[in-house]
Amino acid sequence: MVCIRPATVDDLLQMQRCNLLCLPENYQMKYYLYHILSWPQLLHVAEDYDGRIVGYVLAKMDDEDESHPHGHITSLGVARTHRKLGIATRLLECAHQAMVSTFDAEYVSLHVRVTNKVAVHLYTDCLGYKVQDKDVKYYANGEDAYEMRKYLKPQAAKKERDGKEGAPWRVFAGQAVAEDGRRRVRVSRGMASSDPPDPH
Repeated sequence: MVCIRPATVDDLLQMQRCNLLCLPENYQMKYYLYHILSWPQLLHVAEDYDGRIVGYVLAKMDDEDESHPHGHITSLGVARTHRKLGIATRLLECAHQAMVSTFDAEYVSLHVRVTNKVAVHLYTDCLGYKVQDKDVKYYANGEDAYEMRKYLKPQAAKKERDGKEGAPWRVFAGQAVAEDGRRRVRVSRGMASSDPPDPH
């Protein structure tokens, strides 16, 4: 039996050990300390019946754009003996929930090796992540990475999809029109308004 729970400082050595056994990307202890001191709500571990850490998620909030809070999955690892049990999915779901409940995150991002087909399948098919970009030579060995994103709030995903980050919108003669006059997408004529777009 495996228990998923929030990580504590006492778990960091075992988290680092799990990382060293599972992944080619490894971190010094100060990096784990930085995460747990800055975002303690986001780190979770999978603990087996004898108290051994067999999986972990290391996550943080990205403070580049404070108007659109979003999280980032720094590292996810599960011991080979405990794979294909849904542990990685449960760890990520806990991190996602904590990002929303604690930091009101709109979305979460991560990087994954393009050759890691198992991880790509987990993120896209099981958890609903979408590929946003491809970062060339992202890893130390020169391998490319997919930059992936998952929206945690339906309204944030809709805003991104509709392109509503910029100018406000209104409907005119069957088209959605930004206030700067640019036509964007077709919509139902039943929603049309009588005021014309501003001329440019």
